[in-house]
Amino acid sequence: MERESMEFDVVIIGGGPSGLSAAIKLKQLASEHSRDISVCLVEKGSEVGAHILSGAVLEPRALNELLPEWQTLGAPLDTPVESDHFMLLSQKSHYKLPTPPPMNNHGNYIISLGNFCRWLAEQAELLGVEIYPGFAAAEVLFHEDGSVRGIATNDLGVGKDGQPTDGYMQGMALIGKQTIFAEGCRGHLTKDLFETFSLREGKDPQTFAIGIKELWDIDPAQSKPGTVWHSVGWPLPSDTYGGSFLYHLSGNQVAAGYVVGLDYKNPYLSPFEEFQRFKTHPSVRSVFEGGRRVSYGARALNEGGFQSIPKLTFPGGCLVGCTAGFLNVPKIKGTHTAMKSGMLAAEAVFDSISQDIAEASSYQQKLQDSWLWNELYKVRNIRPSFSKGFVVGMIYSAFDTYIFRGKAPWTFKHHADHLQLNEAKSSKKIEYPKPDNRVSFDRNSSVYLSSTNHEENQPLHLQLIDNKVPIEVNLKKYDSPEQRYCPAGVYEIVQAEDNSDPYLQINAQNCVHCKTCDIKDPTQNIKWVTPEGGGGPNYPNM
Repeated sequence: MERESMEFDVVIIGGGPSGLSAAIKLKQLASEHSRDISVCLVEKGSEVGAHILSGAVLEPRALNELLPEWQTLGAPLDTPVESDHFMLLSQKSHYKLPTPPPMNNHGNYIISLGNFCRWLAEQAELLGVEIYPGFAAAEVLFHEDGSVRGIATNDLGVGKDGQPTDGYMQGMALIGKQTIFAEGCRGHLTKDLFETFSLREGKDPQTFAIGIKELWDIDPAQSKPGTVWHSVGWPLPSDTYGGSFLYHLSGNQVAAGYVVGLDYKNPYLSPFEEFQRFKTHPSVRSVFEGGRRVSYGARALNEGGFQSIPKLTFPGGCLVGCTAGFLNVPKIKGTHTAMKSGMLAAEAVFDSISQDIAEASSYQQKLQDSWLWNELYKVRNIRPSFSKGFVVGMIYSAFDTYIFRGKAPWTFKHHADHLQLNEAKSSKKIEYPKPDNRVSFDRNSSVYLSSTNHEENQPLHLQLIDNKVPIEVNLKKYDSPEQRYCPAGVYEIVQAEDNSDPYLQINAQNCVHCKTCDIKDPTQNIKWVTPEGGGGPNYPNM
């Protein structure tokens, strides 16, 4: 059946900072040049911001360029950073470390990235951008010559058996002269584009981490608005990259989180449990005592940086933001870089449409001429230096920052995260303490706070390429690590009632769309595809 279609000059996939910045910049350029450019943005969350999760501390550099009058426009930046703290934790003590220059947050703001994106969406709509939340881009559409034509949203009302139900509604085709993919980390359409256009050829593998976050209402006596607190060390072992953040917002709230590099080796490690254990540290627990946890979520983030950035353009489209991998790991920030990439892509796309050129090739050169490219180049060696362990990484990072100043005559390589797991037989089991339900909690009560929901009668959006692999490979060799790396309790090994072979049960209803399974599965047998639009978490103030 021929899909109904809508045509635009530009179609943007994703309502995060990069996609919204691209939309705003396109409309600004159209106004400056007295042209009419139609821009459509689709967002799979129930609303813009529903799937957005980050720490977050915002460096306003890109925002100043995009919307210099942001203060009078009411941008939700109401907690300027007042102090920075960088700690090394042992099991019972803490030691203050010098704050590395990239982590100096003078002039930055502690924000809710979800609320910031909601505000950006308002600015985009005022400029004439058409925004459609609750519509998931499920398929890339191509012209006969192989160039990107646009996307199709997924069909609604398809049952678990793959057959249409009484509520069936075919997805729309959104056609654009250019399509900007701003899907966020590990975008499922972007993965296909990597293969279709060989965009990763000659590039290092992208590497990732999982970030887990909670929002707390805390005792006013513990509230220190504007305080930024980071830690490394305990509870993670010395061969695992990661650390914590505590960001004190106004209104007696604190954003607490933990980030674990997905190149970890022990299959028994659980990022979720490491976070829960971190909150029990003597120097941390008092922040939460007497408080109330109000929200929870998790999301993968890119850590590959400069050497993992793919080719960014192809006939009919381009990649921006975290789907391309612009996070600055030593800064622990990616919003300003994502926004800048969207703005530069918008300039290139505007030029390509004006000149009727199929590929917005000038985007790459615009990037290389920008502060964004220089910023990522200077820190390119810091994250991969930790592949040799925490101590080596810290020592090298100090030399790279203070001696080489990012200009070392070499570039370290990355290795794919899913290839790093050791087998269970050569790994030490980790016994995690039971939650006390005051400071530490279990997965199910956590997922409840994410307001996650999916239409139950729909095909699984977590697909197994081979149904035998979870038992014959993952269970036998790695003791089913998907039960531990998933922060939402989606994967569960179940023993059949008749005592026959165990099987992997997928509780897709719990999925918070973090994409960790798609990244860390050692055989790359799990494929994340988009569920019905509007499904997934509904994060408030995250």
